[in-house]
Amino acid sequence: MGLFSRFRRRSPHDHERDGETGFFPLYESQRGFSADDDFAPSATPRFSPDYNKWDQRLSSLDSEVERERRRRLPWWRPSKYRGRRKRWWAVRVFVAAILLFFAIVAWLAITAPLSKSLEPIAAPQITLLASDGTPIARSGAMVDAPVEVGRLPPHVVEAFLAIEDRRFYSHWGVDPRGIARAIWTGRGGGSTITQQLAKFTFLTPEQTLTRKAREALIAFWLETWLTKDEILERYLSNAYFGDNQYGLRAASMHYFYRKPENLLPQQAAMLAGLLQAPSRYNPAKHYDRAKRRMDLVVGAMVAEGYLTEAEAAALPAPRLDVRTRDDLPTGTYFADWALPIAREGVEASYSRQAFTTTLDAGLQGLAGRVTSRAALGGAQVALVAMRPTGEVVAMVGGKDYASSPFNRATQAKRQPGSTFKLFVYLAALEAGWEPEDTIANTPIEKGSYRPKNSRDNYSPTITLEDALATSSNVAAVRLFDEVGSENVIRTARSLGVTSPLPEGDPSLALGTSSMTLLELTSAYAGVAANSFPVRAYAFPKAEESWWDWILTPEDNISSRAHSDLEQMLRAVINRGTGRAATLPVANYGKTGTSQNNRDALFVGYAGDLVVGVWVGNDDNSPLDGVTGGGLPARIWKDFMRGALSLPEPRPSASPDPEGPIQPFDVEDGATIPLDDNGSSISFDDDGITISTEIEGMPLDFRLDDNGLAVESAEPDR
Repeated sequence: MGLFSRFRRRSPHDHERDGETGFFPLYESQRGFSADDDFAPSATPRFSPDYNKWDQRLSSLDSEVERERRRRLPWWRPSKYRGRRKRWWAVRVFVAAILLFFAIVAWLAITAPLSKSLEPIAAPQITLLASDGTPIARSGAMVDAPVEVGRLPPHVVEAFLAIEDRRFYSHWGVDPRGIARAIWTGRGGGSTITQQLAKFTFLTPEQTLTRKAREALIAFWLETWLTKDEILERYLSNAYFGDNQYGLRAASMHYFYRKPENLLPQQAAMLAGLLQAPSRYNPAKHYDRAKRRMDLVVGAMVAEGYLTEAEAAALPAPRLDVRTRDDLPTGTYFADWALPIAREGVEASYSRQAFTTTLDAGLQGLAGRVTSRAALGGAQVALVAMRPTGEVVAMVGGKDYASSPFNRATQAKRQPGSTFKLFVYLAALEAGWEPEDTIANTPIEKGSYRPKNSRDNYSPTITLEDALATSSNVAAVRLFDEVGSENVIRTARSLGVTSPLPEGDPSLALGTSSMTLLELTSAYAGVAANSFPVRAYAFPKAEESWWDWILTPEDNISSRAHSDLEQMLRAVINRGTGRAATLPVANYGKTGTSQNNRDALFVGYAGDLVVGVWVGNDDNSPLDGVTGGGLPARIWKDFMRGALSLPEPRPSASPDPEGPIQPFDVEDGATIPLDDNGSSISFDDDGITISTEIEGMPLDFRLDDNGLAVESAEPDR
C-alpha cells in the first residue's frame, strides 16, 4: 500500500505536519515544491510537463509488453508472426531455402545410389539357349563395355560437347547461359550433359516442372561427387543411339563396325547427331536425315574452334558398315515365360549373357508342327510338355505368336472341366475307397445344383473306375459330397494347385474353378512322379544339397492309392472318353470339357513326359462340337508318338497260307488301337466292341449274340 499512498490526496493537517506545501505527486517528481522553485504554485509557472515524451514511453512500454506476449506464444500460432515486416520475412525465407537445399543434397548423398549411374539404363541383351545349346530367342538392348574419355580421340569428345553441352567443363551441372540461349533462340532444351545423365539414370521422361527441378538438383549432386570426365563417361556409355543400341561402344560397332577409340571425325559427328532423336536420325534407315544432322554437328565444332573451315569441308560422308547378325526371335511363348525368371538373378551390367534352358529344341519343333496341322478352325491351342520333375521341354501358347503373343499356357486361366476329377478320385482313394467300389449314377433331383450326364446316360450304380473312365458327372458330384470339399481341396493344394478353389461348392468337382494349363499339367506331373508338389521350371536346377533335401517338404501317394489311380487313368484311355489318345505303350490321362464346350482339354503322361493340351476360343465362346476326348486327345497322341519315337501303326503282312497256323489269342477286355484317330477294338466273353468317332460324335459298334448294335458313347464333360 506504500506505493499507492503516494498518490493519495492528503489533508491540510497532513501538509502542516509534514512541513510541506500541499500538492499532487506526479511521475516527474516525488518531492514537494518550495518557494524558491521557479515552478512553485506560489510563483508564476514557467514550465509545462512533456506529454509527448510520456506518450512515447508508454507506447514503448506497450510494445515491450506485446513483444513479450508474442514471444511466449507457441511457434505454430499465426498471431506470433502477425505484423512482421517484409524484410524480416524475406531474410528468413531465403535462409530457409538455402538450408533446405543443402539438406536435400545431403539426403541425396546418403540415400541416392550413386552407383546407379554406372549401370546400363536398359536391360542388357540375354540369349536363351535350348538344352542342346541351340539359340532360341534373344531379348534386351545391345549394350557394351563403358568407354573411357582418356582413351577416346579428342574429336570424338569434341563432337558431343559441341552439339550437346558447349560449356560442360565450366558449369556446375546447370548452365544458366545455355537455358537463356535456348529460350532466346527457341532451339534446344538447355539441359546439360549432367542433367541428361540425371534424367535417364534416376528420373522418368515426364515433362513437368517438378521433374526439371529434381533433374537440376541431382545434376548438382552428381557434379559434387563425380569428376567431369566420370560424368561424361557415364553419359556416353548409357545414351541411346537408336536401333536398340545403348552406349557409344555398342553404337560405333553397330553402325561402323569400329571401336569408339578408332572413330573418324565424320563418324563421331554422325553418332553425336543421333542423340537428339535416335529413331528419326537412324542412319541405317534415314541416312539423308542423319547426314544433315551430322553437318549441323560439324558446324558446331567449327564454331567452337574444334575444326577449321577447311577441315570441316574436307570431311566425307561416312560409310555405314552394319554387319548382319543371327536373326533370332526377340520373343516366343517359352521365352516370354522364361526371360523374367532369368532376369531375376541377373545383376545389372553391360555384359551380354546367355542362359541354357530346359527347352528341348526337337520337342519344341514337334509341338509346333503338331499344333499347326490340327484342325482348329478359329479356335486357339496351347500345349505344355514337361518331365515329371517339372522341367518344361516344350511350350505352345497359341496358333501364331506374331499375331497374338498372349500365352494361353501360362497366362490364360480357364476351367479345367473333368480333368479336375483327378483330385476328387484321388481324395477318395486316399480315404479308403477302391476302384471297384460303386456309387449311384442316377440323376440328381434334390438340391440347388443338379448336374447331368451327357446324353442322359445313367445307371443305378457305377464303379469308381467306370465313373472316371466315362466321366460321369453325377457320380463325381456324389463322390465329392462323400469325401468332403475340404479333403478334395487339400489334395489339390498338395499337388501344387494355387488358384482359388471355393470350399463347399459341389460344382468344383466338375472343374468350374479356373487355373492355367501349366498349373494343371504340373499337378499331373506330381501324380506321374508320385512326388509333389511339382513346380514347373525353365532353367536347369542346381544339384540339391542334403540340407535342402531335408528342408524341402515333399509328399507322395501311398503305393496302393497310386496304383489304383493309375489303373483308373489307364481305363480312361483304354475304354473311356480318352480312347483317341491310345498309344502302343502304357499311358495315363484324363479328358476335360467345360460347360457349353467352352474349353476342351486332355492331360496325361507316358514314358518320361507329362503333356497338357487345351483348345478353346479367346472370347470364351463355345466350341463347335469339340470335346476333350476329341481334338485335344488326338493332338496329345500325335505329339507323344513323335516325342517317344513310337512307330506309326502299319497293317500287318498277309500270312503265308503255306506256313504254320499262328494262334491269335486276345486277352478278354484288351483294347487294340485301329488307327490314329482313336478308333479301337476290344474283346470280351460276350462279343466285340469297335469304338470310333464320326464327325465329332463318339460311337460304339457292339457285335454279340444279339447281333449288331450301335450306341452313342458318352463324351466327356
